[in-house]
Amino acid sequence: MPVDPNAPTQSFPSPVPGHRAPHPARFLVPAVVAAAVAVALGAYGKVHDPAGTAFNLAGFSSTSAVKSWLATVAFAFALVQVVSAFMVYGKLPGPSWAPALHRWSGRIAFLVAVPVAVHCLYALGFQTYSPRVMWHSLLGCFFFGAFSAKMLLLRAERLPGWLLPVVGGLVFAALTLLWLTSALWFFRTVGVTT
Repeated sequence: MPVDPNAPTQSFPSPVPGHRAPHPARFLVPAVVAAAVAVALGAYGKVHDPAGTAFNLAGFSSTSAVKSWLATVAFAFALVQVVSAFMVYGKLPGPSWAPALHRWSGRIAFLVAVPVAVHCLYALGFQTYSPRVMWHSLLGCFFFGAFSAKMLLLRAERLPGWLLPVVGGLVFAALTLLWLTSALWFFRTVGVTT
């Protein structure tokens, strides 16, 4: 039934019987998965005996430089994600390909972040010897937990309109704080080096 937005009143068909709003408990699964991922990563990082190094790429002076640059690339794509999300939700004007830009920038950000996380877990583990390092470890676990929840929620039907932007915002905030406590710290301490 077409709806005239200029009409003074609208008559909408009554809801289909048996078609109820989703039960809030169904959002519990993504939350439980997020918590399980975060706790599993933290537990592994804590009990694993750090190896000191996991990888190095030719052309970089250290694994810390590799991690810092990869984290910076992931953060840059996450910024594209935020801008494209505003376009998708109609908060900013954008091209018709904004949804594709949003999906692909998120995929690239995640794929670039994975080697950084693998290196952090395998080479360094979950550390708490300074406040910066402790927060970085906690945020890393939280980021991958929140990301897992977001991926599960993407496939859910009839989500409240605020839920996905909030979870996406948490993922972006965690990645931003991870970048600040690692890559930016490295660049300010050691210098912008490769």
